[in-house]
Amino acid sequence: MQRSGRRGGVLLLLLFYSSVCAAAAAAAKSKHLLLACGSAKGGVDEEAGRKWKPDAKYLGSGDKGAAATAEIQDPSLPSVIPYMSARIFKAKGSYKFPTQVSASANRTLLRLYFYPSTYPGVDISKSYFDVSVGSVTLLKNFSAYLTAEALTQVYIMKEYFLTPVPNMELTFKPSDDSNDSFAFVNAIELIASPDIFGIGNIFMAGFLDQTLSVADKQLETMYRINVGGQYILPTNDSGGLMRNWYDDSPFLYAGTGGVTGGGFRKVDYQDMPTYVAPADVYSSYRSMGPNSDLNTKYNLTWAFRVDLNYAYLMRFHWCDTMMNITRPNEVVFTMFLNNRTADEKIDPVAIANNRLGVPVIRDYVVNVKDRGGNDDDDPARDLLWIALHPSSEASSYYADAYLSGIEIFKISNAAKTLSAPNPAMSAMMRKYRLEEDQQVRYANSDAFNTAVIGGATGGAAAFGLAAALCLVAYNRKKRVPGGDTTSWLPVYGNSRGASTRSHSGTTISSDAASNCRYFSLAEIKQATKNFDESNVIGVGGFGKVYKGVIDGGEVKVAIKRSNPSSEQGVHEFQTEVEMLSKLRHRHLVSLIGFCEEDNEMALVYDYMGRGTLREHLYTNKGGSGNKSSSSDLCWKQRLELCIGAARGLHYLHTGAKYTIIHRDVKTTNILLDEKWVAKVSDFGLSKTGPDMNKGHVSTVVKGSFGYLDPEYFRRQQLTEKSDVYSFGVVLFEVLCSRPALNPSLPKEQVSLADWALSCYRKGTLEEIVDPQIKPEIKAESLKKFSETAVKCLSDHGTDRPSMGDVLWNLEFALQQQQDNPNSGGDNKRNKPKASPSNPNEGEEEAVIDQHSLMAMHRNTLSLGSDDGFEASAFSQTSGTGR
Repeated sequence: MQRSGRRGGVLLLLLFYSSVCAAAAAAAKSKHLLLACGSAKGGVDEEAGRKWKPDAKYLGSGDKGAAATAEIQDPSLPSVIPYMSARIFKAKGSYKFPTQVSASANRTLLRLYFYPSTYPGVDISKSYFDVSVGSVTLLKNFSAYLTAEALTQVYIMKEYFLTPVPNMELTFKPSDDSNDSFAFVNAIELIASPDIFGIGNIFMAGFLDQTLSVADKQLETMYRINVGGQYILPTNDSGGLMRNWYDDSPFLYAGTGGVTGGGFRKVDYQDMPTYVAPADVYSSYRSMGPNSDLNTKYNLTWAFRVDLNYAYLMRFHWCDTMMNITRPNEVVFTMFLNNRTADEKIDPVAIANNRLGVPVIRDYVVNVKDRGGNDDDDPARDLLWIALHPSSEASSYYADAYLSGIEIFKISNAAKTLSAPNPAMSAMMRKYRLEEDQQVRYANSDAFNTAVIGGATGGAAAFGLAAALCLVAYNRKKRVPGGDTTSWLPVYGNSRGASTRSHSGTTISSDAASNCRYFSLAEIKQATKNFDESNVIGVGGFGKVYKGVIDGGEVKVAIKRSNPSSEQGVHEFQTEVEMLSKLRHRHLVSLIGFCEEDNEMALVYDYMGRGTLREHLYTNKGGSGNKSSSSDLCWKQRLELCIGAARGLHYLHTGAKYTIIHRDVKTTNILLDEKWVAKVSDFGLSKTGPDMNKGHVSTVVKGSFGYLDPEYFRRQQLTEKSDVYSFGVVLFEVLCSRPALNPSLPKEQVSLADWALSCYRKGTLEEIVDPQIKPEIKAESLKKFSETAVKCLSDHGTDRPSMGDVLWNLEFALQQQQDNPNSGGDNKRNKPKASPSNPNEGEEEAVIDQHSLMAMHRNTLSLGSDDGFEASAFSQTSGTGR
């Protein structure tokens, strides 16, 4: 595959696309072989509705293994089939696959599934084994137990793209001959795949005059990322390849997250084979943002943990679906891979031969070598870095960089192996595990037992303590040995945790539908003047937000219209309807109704005339944090708005039928109506906890960087305390009038949460308070407010206050501020026409003592209202109409 020319070689790849389209069609029609190993009958999985066959007829020479059933079903397993059955090999055994399965396309896509649970008669911790295909070693001395422990995964999935051979033999062999060692596998998936690696030049990073070929190489998938977008279900993948595409948030480095967006230009594959990536990948992106001055001062950076001493094929996806990019040289940027310049001038529009909306890819090969030394705890030792920066030589119109997708594949070496040592648990997880083990040991100690058996007068308390600590021990035993129920790192070797169901369309329950109004598409078009662009008041991941009127022009509304190509839209639509149709509270968004017709989805809310809380704190220009002097709020007004938002969140956590965790609390999701009443909005990422007895919901990490709970990020265990952490960031944002993340600042100041905590500990917090409000804040009020915010940002959720406690403290801070006759809303600066501090109409706003505060707190859950709720600002990047 020797082709010359730096940019011309990539342009030529378009000429080759037509030659592989036939392969794509063949792949779509080919047989997918799905084996539930150790299962006598197979069955249909609950995750994607696919039928899995028994594996017995495919067993080859050697040990035939034994069928086994896992003794523990972890609640995070996506399905009983195929994970709960296993084939256990005490000696070398194999599977043989017919030619039509293994050699009917350019590549064989092989997936192996391992659920390291407990199985009868064996010790899972002693399972070490090798896996090979012919002469190629896929795994060597592999321990699914240790891998699950290190990555805190429920099960491990390994994915390979292999060069096909007739009658492929897949061999499993215990790593030693002892009776205790064994090999096992829960499921095998084979798909005849087109050669996705042969559609264009593969460049050696930094040497664009050198092109490579991987036609004779075996590849292992390490990461597959939908940059700037949401998780894409395997059932929504293209080409029938059933790939997982994860969001990129966990891999962003420090505060360099830029901004995300959804493209509204239609993806036009033209000659590009659609199996390369689904349209959802090309419909979203992450860019550096609109501030050119800021963009020249930082890199948009991701970091991925990989195996040392291998070469990696890195594929990057772009599509100019953003409406502001229309021609070449508007956005040109440099790519750095592992701190070396890989490509100096990337211009996706030019690569696409000036054709707008056409996806393009670029492939690079990078070697990741062990730098030597004995520092095994060096956190950056095995990281693969990707960084984008506006090109300094191109003189492009915008100083920006953007990306839509990343794929990273390990390439087999000269020894024909892809194996690597079993991963070790990180220092952070070792510390957490040590703390948990100490709890378990204490639960089993003699001193503890003595305390539990103590006198009858303390029996109830002792029993409660015993139950709590025994629950810790039980949960530890119940989990997959050595692992949490889910991982703080969403993908490594395509391991997965929590289940995600497939939805080909929306399914609105009859209960939800009966609680809100249904609008026809004709009514929606009439309300928005046929989606007139002049009525657009916001843009978010779901789609555009329009200002409109209904009922003969008497009622103002905000209408969120889903981007048809966005999978995020389907899930957010269903979540919002199901959630908001059952919730009515003065400080929550009010859903009026919805529309689902002719592939259109729309949500209709009351119009929120005063926009987002963020707009009234500062005007966010590319994260610069420049203030807007025309919309300053005094301290008393800010407290009142925080109290309103806290009431809404408190209701979600304790007042609804089930605990509802918002999962995306931030100042753009707190909206203000004409009367300055704060309302919590945007429930597209919310989760319910129908059984919070175990304290958390296991789920893939989602949210907004800068507000994301670090404990949730680490463990993927979501609790209502994750909302409390995010709200703590909001409180400091209100106090300091600056964004949660500001990459233009010195490193230690980029994260508002980290900087505010540092200043608080040093006793210098007053120095970062918004100077516009500093003179009017009473010291006692600031002390209570800052103490509350700091507690919200505690590292461990158990150390954070409940939302009810936060609410009480904010009301007390307001009382302390009102005790000062010279503070608050009595100054001459702009102030709201109505106070949002009290959700009960007609209730007095006099100074409140602590007893009445507690009474108000108890009454918060019953404070429903038929007042209009919100709906105009749903975007991280834009505000609302007035």
